[in-house]
Amino acid sequence: MKKIFDNTQIAFALKSSDQLNASYFLFKLMALKPLVKIGTKIISLALQLNLPVENLIRKTIFNQFCGGINEEDCLKVVDILDTKGVSSVLDYAVEGKANESEFDNALEKMLKIIEFAKERQAIPFAVFKPTSFGRIDLYEKIGDKKVLTDTEQVEWSSVVARFDLVCKAAHQKSVPVMIDAEESWMQDAADELILEMMRKYNKEKAIVYNTLQMYRWDRMDYLKTLHQTAQTEGFFIGIKLVRGAYMEKENERAEEQNYPSPICASKQETDLNYDTALEYITNSLNIFSLYAGTHNEESTYYLMELMQKKNIANNDIGIWFGQLYGMSDTISFNLAANGYNVAKYLPFGPVKEVVPYLIRRAQENTAVAGQTTREIEMIKKERQRRIKDA
Repeated sequence: MKKIFDNTQIAFALKSSDQLNASYFLFKLMALKPLVKIGTKIISLALQLNLPVENLIRKTIFNQFCGGINEEDCLKVVDILDTKGVSSVLDYAVEGKANESEFDNALEKMLKIIEFAKERQAIPFAVFKPTSFGRIDLYEKIGDKKVLTDTEQVEWSSVVARFDLVCKAAHQKSVPVMIDAEESWMQDAADELILEMMRKYNKEKAIVYNTLQMYRWDRMDYLKTLHQTAQTEGFFIGIKLVRGAYMEKENERAEEQNYPSPICASKQETDLNYDTALEYITNSLNIFSLYAGTHNEESTYYLMELMQKKNIANNDIGIWFGQLYGMSDTISFNLAANGYNVAKYLPFGPVKEVVPYLIRRAQENTAVAGQTTREIEMIKKERQRRIKDA
């Protein structure tokens, strides 16, 4: 397989030298783990105290990883990315809400995004988090098979109704909708609900996508069981495949509550799990549709090799590659330049409301060995190329 991800001219074609320098400076800061740890705490505290830090956040980490404060802001970014063949997935990145009015607001956002996507080829998917539609404690209680109170039954009925309204709209408008994975202790309930949505809306093709975090050692078994269920009952499966985003939180909770960690014992095991799932899914594209969300170059090359080996066209509609906005442009733009389907997650929301997402993004970057270093190296290479060519 020809190596293509070192072409920084393609990767950063949309960035001015000033933008490139700003990204370089930000990633250099994010490479300093103690600084990230202290900085995220200071930002959280400053916002709690209503200190005037929103403008600083917006000009730095927000601009790097978010498309704007609303959908209209994002459309400018969507159109720019589309000039290079990179699509967008609008992600309303407001987290940690806990009341019905906020859940209803997230529902309205999702229905609006589906309308946006219906009208724009450059927005091929919609996406939402299960906890944007209901409390995490409620998912956990259902997953643990505990009896709900009458009030909780009503609350859960509202969660189910929100899921159904979004999936129904996605089905009617033929816009696939990806449902993100979250913490393991709430995921069983989400998985069951998503399965019901697949049974209902994936009869002709994959509209509803579940997300599998392959740093969990049980996800291959889940994938195989889901496949058997779909074959028996006659529906299609949409899968978004990721490594996972809550590793430190998962391990800490398992240790505190004295149960086996759901996370693979090593990065090597996670990598193997991810690549095994890629092969399993590409062996059954008659049932599966895949969104491979990864910043890992080796896994991306592996999927490209599997497609080549199985004579799957680069632009086969059943396979999409995905990265987060502001990261791994060397992967995204070079894939698009070689004819693959690519859709970057494009988070948006009011600056203050998106801070929890941004903090998690910064923490994940420092936790993944080599991720930030690779970003810095590629930006440095492009800066040097521009100086040389000037």
